[in-house]
Amino acid sequence: MLWSLFLNHPGRIAHKWKHYFPVYEKHFSRYINRPVVMFEIGCGEGGSLQLWKQYLGPLATIVGLDIRPECKAFEEDQIQVRIGDQSNPDFLGTVLREFGPPDIVLDDGSHITKHVVASFQFLYPHVTRDGIYFVEDLQTAYWDEFGGGHKRPGTFIELCKDLMDELNAQYSRGSVQESDFSKTTLSMSMYNALAVFEKGSIGHTFNIQLGQGKESLTVTQPPLVG
Repeated sequence: MLWSLFLNHPGRIAHKWKHYFPVYEKHFSRYINRPVVMFEIGCGEGGSLQLWKQYLGPLATIVGLDIRPECKAFEEDQIQVRIGDQSNPDFLGTVLREFGPPDIVLDDGSHITKHVVASFQFLYPHVTRDGIYFVEDLQTAYWDEFGGGHKRPGTFIELCKDLMDELNAQYSRGSVQESDFSKTTLSMSMYNALAVFEKGSIGHTFNIQLGQGKESLTVTQPPLVG
């Protein structure tokens, strides 16, 4: 559906990598025709904002965030644009106060690694309890001109590696501390140049052993931390 909308898009210029579309559909389709709030960091030429509006339906509010004042011209029904620096917590705080917690955040902004990290660290805790945080164009995490580099400390890719440990902190026997991230994150998905975080909680974990010769349910507690 989204791919077809993109190919037939009649509005402002939209620029997307082809292999992103199945990933968008996988994670965003459940929001179609719901009263969803989406923040898109980086407005481009305005076409992406229009694409999300068309895809998500008439109940969606699309909020574009960009540092360029000329992007205000992209506003229309269901689309709002706010001008500011994606790494500035004061700016992001004003957007949150105006529109409330986002259900979806899509970072297609500067792609400068310190900006991507700063936006994530500020906004992710405010995403709704079952929301999505989507970071694209992570190839720049390997490029010097964007502050990146292979295994360079501080890139978003390196942050994701640490967050994978946090997600599994309860099994680490104390070597990794549980955090707000580990308690509020259901999953992390890594794709080619993409990272997707789904908020949620699996609750109390246990495994179940069933089958022939088992007269009753066997519940095994997870390994103790520490």
